[in-house]
Amino acid sequence: MKTIIEPFRIKSVEPIRMTTAADRDAILQRADFNLFLVHGQDVIIDLLTDSGVTAMSSEQWAGVMRGDESYAGSESFYRLKGVITDLMGFEHFMPTHQGRASERILFDLIGGRNKVIPNNAHFDTTRANVEHTGAEAVNLAIPEASRPRERHPFKGNMNVAALEALIAKVGPERIPLVMVTITNNTSGGQPVSMENLRAVRAVCDRFRIPLFLDACRFAENAWFVRTREPGYADRSPREIVREMFSLADGATISAKKDGLVNIGGLLLIRDPDLFKRASNLLILTEGFVTYGGLAGRDLEAMAQGLIEVVEEDYLGYRIRSTEYLGEKLLSAGISIIEPPGGHAIYIDAAHFASHIPAEHFPGQAVVCGLYRAAGIRSCEIGSVMAGPHMRPSMELVRLALPRRMYTQSHFDYVAEACAEVYAQRKELRGMRIIEAPPVLRHFTARFAEI
Repeated sequence: MKTIIEPFRIKSVEPIRMTTAADRDAILQRADFNLFLVHGQDVIIDLLTDSGVTAMSSEQWAGVMRGDESYAGSESFYRLKGVITDLMGFEHFMPTHQGRASERILFDLIGGRNKVIPNNAHFDTTRANVEHTGAEAVNLAIPEASRPRERHPFKGNMNVAALEALIAKVGPERIPLVMVTITNNTSGGQPVSMENLRAVRAVCDRFRIPLFLDACRFAENAWFVRTREPGYADRSPREIVREMFSLADGATISAKKDGLVNIGGLLLIRDPDLFKRASNLLILTEGFVTYGGLAGRDLEAMAQGLIEVVEEDYLGYRIRSTEYLGEKLLSAGISIIEPPGGHAIYIDAAHFASHIPAEHFPGQAVVCGLYRAAGIRSCEIGSVMAGPHMRPSMELVRLALPRRMYTQSHFDYVAEACAEVYAQRKELRGMRIIEAPPVLRHFTARFAEI
């Protein structure tokens, strides 16, 4: 069948408040044109992020009721431990309240002044946590990653030659670890091949540098490996996930993505000494090692989510849904990062609003245009997110698709709205920042239309 149906039945629904264009114009004015400052009830279709907005399954809700809330030694922790050991092959792990907490603990321990952390592409909180320690965050994406219309099966790959050049330039002693983000969020939710991971692993072995994964969307990456990389068509997503993690010395994970939960994160570490130091820091800031800032019910939901996320029916539906929306936008003449990624469609805002220069934030103009026209909340990933001291390679708008939350008709509505705004794109106005914090400014910056 050509139509990929949602592989679930809907058991509970949440009403959507249908605002008018006049309502939304007033809301934008009150929020100073920053969609992060808009109330959730004022959004019709919320594509701001795919993080923590998953619809949980009936088995996950049953786990919520089973949650063991013991302060230490919770049975829910040990169930989660069994799932992680089986799926990812790690003996040492700790739960955290979300991915950025895992990043903060890790980089507090291995970062610092004069250190350099290479990545295929750091996302916003990863870069901020690296730089908070005084270390330098370096992106080493392949050239194809910055060419929106070029179709490459693994545009998320790390540039291995550039990694070797960086090590030669700064010395391996200044690089406490190499990190690879799977899938590569900044580059459009694009996957990383197993071949590339093995090549990075070989470089790390040669220079005795640990390899860590930013593995928030590990299951989606595994599906792309299965469908695009020679030799993996007959391998299950679970087997591919196990192989990916076997190449790593550790991982930071926001379980709010491929953990299919509303809150929670993980820090996986093979080195027993580093794990012990991380555990001490976890106790100081998050909670005891068997709950890490989460309730037992959250640990139960996460354990079940990690089981469900590698199911083939789910992953096939998930990736096809994203591809479906991408095809709709392309048919309307809208430039996106191609091929469509796993968790989001990325609109090329520089092309969409070509009359607005980068210094007037074309991505933010498109974000506001989509909300004003149709109540769709999306996210700028361009000059606003990059900050004042960095010029990004692309000006993008991300339409992040929550997991198991919206149906095909919702995606049709999004596609129609994008086409309508694109047809009237010359009416979009640039933005200027009137107030912003020094870091992660996209969350709380305030704008005015030019």
